[in-house]
Amino acid sequence: MAGPTTAKSGSRRTSPSGPPPSVFTTRRGPRLPSRRTVLALAAALTVLGAATVWLLYGSSWLRAERVTVTGARELTAGEIREAADVPLDTPLVTVDTAGIAHRLRERLPRIAKVNVSRSWPHTISLDVTERKAEAIVEEGGKFREVDAHGVRFATSAKRPKGVPLLEMEPDRSPSSRHFGATRLRREAVRVVTQLPAAVRRDTRSLRVRSYDSITVVLTRGRTVAWGSGERGTAKARTLTALMKARPDADHFDVSAPSAPAVSRS
Repeated sequence: MAGPTTAKSGSRRTSPSGPPPSVFTTRRGPRLPSRRTVLALAAALTVLGAATVWLLYGSSWLRAERVTVTGARELTAGEIREAADVPLDTPLVTVDTAGIAHRLRERLPRIAKVNVSRSWPHTISLDVTERKAEAIVEEGGKFREVDAHGVRFATSAKRPKGVPLLEMEPDRSPSSRHFGATRLRREAVRVVTQLPAAVRRDTRSLRVRSYDSITVVLTRGRTVAWGSGERGTAKARTLTALMKARPDADHFDVSAPSAPAVSRS
């Protein structure tokens, strides 16, 4: 008698928890362009490069035709253009902007800084910054303007209004021999720039005897012993207070701002 359960011959059981059948995949790398595509791209780049070179150097579309000037105050645009000597009707890309800037500073000492740039398609732009006269010195009957750095940059037959005169009277002290006229002039201009605005408007001249002996001569016969340009902010503050407290005085000494003096002749 057969049992309750009989296994069939050749039957195969598959465990539901067994590993899945192996799956094999093949990954392909990026497809390289064909040789024809590479040659076409190279030819296109060559044509583009040649066209660009022709446009910049050979065509009449991008050539220097105009020169614009901005920032001028005392100088005229014509003077600046003439000194710049920009080569017109040449490819804009070949214009030597550094050379133009050098010529302007060399030929026009009044120019402190200049920015030379190309403004496509046809313009060279010159943006100048002129030196400002902080003081003047008299030489040979003429007046030389001096900027904040002590640079003498322009000459005029008449004394400019509102600009103090530097009276260089160096003594024989060791400091005068050590610093020299150029350094003394620069220190005197430094003092001019430190003066309170109201005092500067009344300043007629500065007597310069040595590095630490600079006297400011004001209107109405008043004088200020300033000393050197050191501690200029403190000296200006002290002088303002002294003038407010003693408006009748005609001599002020702020060379030592912590111990000032004031007197009346």
